[in-house]
Amino acid sequence: MGWIDWLAGYCALMSLVSFIQFGMDKRRAQKHQWRIPEKILFLTAMAGGSPGAILGMVFFRHKTLHKSFRVGLPMILILQVSALVGIYCLLQ
Repeated sequence: MGWIDWLAGYCALMSLVSFIQFGMDKRRAQKHQWRIPEKILFLTAMAGGSPGAILGMVFFRHKTLHKSFRVGLPMILILQVSALVGIYCLLQ
């Protein structure tokens, strides 16, 4: 198993965590309970979970009115994909 396989697995796991966090935070918002801080949602996305965060935002219709999420999450994803492509090209 190469580094790409490990990285893909890590990103899949972080995306799942991000997706679940968005669902949990939406449910907590509806029940007026303690919420997951926005900083944590962004940190999980920056840690490799941006695809799951974007899917969670759309699927749960959560944080869609926040410009920081509508713009920030896709920007994080673009930066992450660009970095991966750059690293892959350097190592080839």
